[in-house]
Amino acid sequence: MSANPLCFEALPELAHACLHAMQVADLDAVMQMEQANHPYPWTRGNFSDSLQYGYQARVLRSASNDLLGYFLMLYAVDEAHLLNITVATHLHGKGVGRWLLDQACRQAKEAGMQSMLLEVRPSNRRALHVYERYGFVPIGLRKQYYPAADNGREDAIVMRLSW
Repeated sequence: MSANPLCFEALPELAHACLHAMQVADLDAVMQMEQANHPYPWTRGNFSDSLQYGYQARVLRSASNDLLGYFLMLYAVDEAHLLNITVATHLHGKGVGRWLLDQACRQAKEAGMQSMLLEVRPSNRRALHVYERYGFVPIGLRKQYYPAADNGREDAIVMRLSW
């Protein structure tokens, strides 16, 4: 990874891609990526409300200003809660999600947070594997937390990383 913590230069095609605070002007591109990545995407209102309430929201943009990924988290007392982390589909498996997770953790540590909490679908094996390899451990289950097919619900695995 790059020595500069705000720019992703691990892949030549991503040289000079940088992390910026998410703005309302980013929401059209964020919504496109959200809908392309998730069967039950957040709404524009979810993102807009998160920005309005001062949640920590960052976008990763290429040198040509294309959206490559984003994350949102909130701080509660001494714990960061990672609410959403998403990478452009053509970049899956290339380390961009890991880099975004690194940046979220770095930012949370700098803000004085002692740990990070997140929820993940049991069916999201790729994300579960990333989080487990990163050091997150399961600490609980939220029953019927996520919407699922056929008007069903899916549990969420609650995971925590302490540092």
